[in-house]
Amino acid sequence: MTDLSALTYTAEHEWIAVEGDIATVGITDFAADKLGDVVFVDLPAAASSVAAGQVCGEIESTKSVGELYAPLAGEVVEVNDAVVDDPSLINSDPYGDGWLIKLRVEVAALGGLLDREAYLELTGA
Repeated sequence: MTDLSALTYTAEHEWIAVEGDIATVGITDFAADKLGDVVFVDLPAAASSVAAGQVCGEIESTKSVGELYAPLAGEVVEVNDAVVDDPSLINSDPYGDGWLIKLRVEVAALGGLLDREAYLELTGA
C-alpha cells in the first residue's frame, strides 16, 4: 500500500505522487466511495498536454458522472490502460493499481497542493 502521508492532494479529491519530474495522479478513496461503483473512465491521450485545474477526463459510476481535473500542468507520459479496461480498480485500489495518469511536470509548480492532514480536514475524515 502507498504511504498516504507521502502524497499530496487537491480539493477535487485527487492524489499526486511525485518522483523527479513525473507526477502519478489518481482519485482518493473518499472520491471513489462517493462515486460508487466506477464503470467507465475516459483519460487524456498519452503525449497530450493538460492545464492545471482544467478538465482532462471523465469518471462514470453507477451513481453519477464526474470530471477529472488536471492537478498540475504537464505532458501526459502514461495512461493506466488497466483502469480503462477495468474501471473497478479505482474502487478496489485507488492508491495502487487504480492510478489514472502520469504527467511530466515542472517541479517548481508543485505548490498549492494539500498535505494529508489538510486533505483529511477538508473531507472531515
